[in-house]
Amino acid sequence: MKSAQALVEIWRGPILESQHRGHAVICNAEGEIISTWGDPELVFLPRSAAKMLQALPLVESGAAAEAGLRPEQLALSCASHNGAAIHTERVNAWLETLGLGDDDFRCGAHEPKDREARDALVRAGKQPCQVHNNCSGKHAGFLTLARHLKAGPEYVDPDHPVQLAVREAFEGMTGTTSPGFGIDGCSAPNFATTLQGMATAMARMAAGETGSHARNMAAARLVAAMARHPELVAGEGRACTELMRAMGGVASIKTGAEGVFVAILPGPRLGIAVKIEDGASRAAEAVITALLARLGALEPDHPAARKYMHGPITNWRGIETGFVRPTDTLWQSGKPI
Repeated sequence: MKSAQALVEIWRGPILESQHRGHAVICNAEGEIISTWGDPELVFLPRSAAKMLQALPLVESGAAAEAGLRPEQLALSCASHNGAAIHTERVNAWLETLGLGDDDFRCGAHEPKDREARDALVRAGKQPCQVHNNCSGKHAGFLTLARHLKAGPEYVDPDHPVQLAVREAFEGMTGTTSPGFGIDGCSAPNFATTLQGMATAMARMAAGETGSHARNMAAARLVAAMARHPELVAGEGRACTELMRAMGGVASIKTGAEGVFVAILPGPRLGIAVKIEDGASRAAEAVITALLARLGALEPDHPAARKYMHGPITNWRGIETGFVRPTDTLWQSGKPI
């Protein structure tokens, strides 16, 4: 097992204050490693970065077509959204077409990350609903698939037909047998794989080389929906949304909790998977930005790229006290990969 490498530095003035260590791998659809840092065989939980794989059965089964889902709903099925009105209104409308309501979700409720939505709830004296959960779009997809399969309501049970379909798709795309799963924050199983397996899955989505015509079409629809609706995949002020906008549809990317980030690049038919050892989101954002820039998908001088790759650190008075940057080992002066 290879050790994690220092991938991101935190500077305060002229002093290197701390480093984030982690792992990253770029693969093609055959599972071949193009570039790697750290351990490509690291077994990890991809968390919300797996949502595109979890959504594959929704589309390839015919459930999405049966329900008349549009690209907006497909983007939401892959989302970790802010709970803003543009997210919750669409998810509620989706539920209504299924004849279901908030109580049919199994994701749990939490405050929306969107400030305007949160403040509106406070002013109205209301509690957040499950639709405000950042995973409610994924769960609407699970409910749609459960109805299509004529399965029971407990769709997050690991032995439920929905989750059996998810596991089959996950293992088929990663090319590995998952060694197990953890229960995610939204109560659904989150299957483990290797970093190389996850990057391979992203590359297979990029290349349309999944081994199945139906799955190829499903992957293409999900990737295109994310690229078309970056505002639904995350929300304003979020790395997924801002970086996808900056790339103009060249790549679809997705964050996951505990320092995970993945990317799907249809042009070069490549996939990226990143895992930061200490779980820091700022480090995962810096790494994915640097790799997208080195692969030519993102202009390194774009404001969004500068924000996440060379972002300033400010104090409570707004004084710039330091900055984040990728290590020389990762960035290599921006040398193309």
